[in-house]
Amino acid sequence: MKQNDNTKDDLLIGGHRIQAGETKKIALPTVRLYTDTNMSIPIYVKRGKKPGPTIFVSGAIHGDELNGIEIISRLINSRSINALRGTLIAVPIVNAFGVLNQSRYLPDRRDLNRCFPGSAKGSLAGRIAYLFMQEVVLKCDFGIDLHTGAIHRSNLPQIRANLDDPVTCEMAKAFAVPVLINSNLRDGSLRQCADEHGIPMLLYEAGQALRFDELSIKVGVKGIMNVLRHLNMLPKRKSKKPPVEPFVARNSGWVRASDSGFVIHKKQLGDRVYEQDVLAEIKKPLGDVSSKILSHADGIIIGKQNIPLVQEGEAVYHIAYFNKPKKVEASIEHMQDRYE
Repeated sequence: MKQNDNTKDDLLIGGHRIQAGETKKIALPTVRLYTDTNMSIPIYVKRGKKPGPTIFVSGAIHGDELNGIEIISRLINSRSINALRGTLIAVPIVNAFGVLNQSRYLPDRRDLNRCFPGSAKGSLAGRIAYLFMQEVVLKCDFGIDLHTGAIHRSNLPQIRANLDDPVTCEMAKAFAVPVLINSNLRDGSLRQCADEHGIPMLLYEAGQALRFDELSIKVGVKGIMNVLRHLNMLPKRKSKKPPVEPFVARNSGWVRASDSGFVIHKKQLGDRVYEQDVLAEIKKPLGDVSSKILSHADGIIIGKQNIPLVQEGEAVYHIAYFNKPKKVEASIEHMQDRYE
């Protein structure tokens, strides 16, 4: 694992120097719109007076995934971070083009999270990826990237990470959500690129695109604070409430529709299901049930489609498989009770 000690020296981002004990808001210039309107990536940097690691927290790499923007807003306005050791670099909107268009993608139709490490002379997506890597990611020791489900899909609060790496695994457990998924690294993703540079990184998935979900936001803010305390960047706190117990999923998979039609859901996010349980019914326009969606294994629903329309073969439910699903179910209920 790489280790920066940016607290002793000036930190330089976008030509701005931030010294120990300083807080700055930076507009990092990026590619202009074709109307000649300047575009920038908003960056908040807070440096503690005492030495410690440097961590980035990023949101809206996919422009329609908005929960991360509010999570970072609450994080940087929290009085708790006044006691920060080391450096926090918070980037609420990486893909400003996508946010403007309420779209997952950039105007060139590329997925920014498949374009890392990028190139200074590449495509629009490649240039933004390169800028973010050089100005933010490579100056950090750790990272947390905030996501939601795709359009018309919701995700239960969960952490996806390389849990085979001991440092990353301990960070994931410290975040304190019930579901941890040992997720493979995808080519061109920010997480893969960070991993190649020795930067342990978590990906937080919760909620749905183009919506604020209060439970997902509260869990995200608390989880980041937990990680900062785990890294000794914030003082440890004793809570009167018992912590949410995390569990690692052995595997996960999507259950797909066997027919096209209108979906009547029978199960919801966080539900424990058994093999052959009826998850949903698919109806024709005149009301007759043409098919049922059945669970193919025991597990916990961690993702589901929201729109009541489905095509044959479309993914409808995402199920994670655990050795002790009953305990995971109890931990999910504890999380919901704690934050709601």
